[in-house]
Amino acid sequence: MNHSMRWFGPDDPVSLMDIRQAGCTEIVTALHHIPVGEVWQIAEIQARQSLIEAQNNIHTTLKWTVVESLPVHEAIKKNLPEAALFIKNYIESIQNLAACGIFTVCYNFMPVLDWSRTRIDHTMPDGSKALRFEFEHFALFDLFILKRPGSEKQYSSEVQLAAKAIFETASAEFLETLQNTVLLGLPG
Repeated sequence: MNHSMRWFGPDDPVSLMDIRQAGCTEIVTALHHIPVGEVWQIAEIQARQSLIEAQNNIHTTLKWTVVESLPVHEAIKKNLPEAALFIKNYIESIQNLAACGIFTVCYNFMPVLDWSRTRIDHTMPDGSKALRFEFEHFALFDLFILKRPGSEKQYSSEVQLAAKAIFETASAEFLETLQNTVLLGLPG
C-alpha cells in the first residue's frame, strides 16, 4: 500500500511538509491553474513534479503519482459541436502525464457541478472528518437559497417538505455555510 494525500497546490494551507510528516510518499494533485479544456503541457507537469520533489530529503521522498482531477470540459459532457477539440486536448493531456510518469488519472463527469457536497466537515463516529451529501439540504439550497426557476419539478413533494422544514428552522449561519459549501463544486 502506498500512502498518499490530496494536495491542492501551492496555495493549499496543508503544506507538502505536513503531508510528508503524515507519512505519505505520494501526492494526489492537479494543475488547477490551467483552464478546463486546455492541454496540460509537459513543462507545466514537470514544474509541478519539481515543486513536489523539492521537499525530498535522504529520509523521505514525495512523488506526484495521481491526478485528481483532469477536468472534463462541459462541451464533452453536453456533446456540443466543439467537443471533438476538447476530447483531442484531453487525450493530449493524458499522453503528456504518461510521458512524465503519471499513470493514474481521476476525473469527475458531472455536468455543471464538478462535485457537490452539503457538508465538508462532517464528524464521523471515530472523530475524523469527511465530506457529506444530504439530498434534503441540497434541495433546500436549490429551492430556497438559489431559487432556481423550475427547481420544484426536480424534487418529490416529500423532499420539498423536508427541505422547507429545515429551511424554516435553520440559522442564518447554517444557510450561509450550506450556500458556500454547495458553491465549492462550481468551477472557479
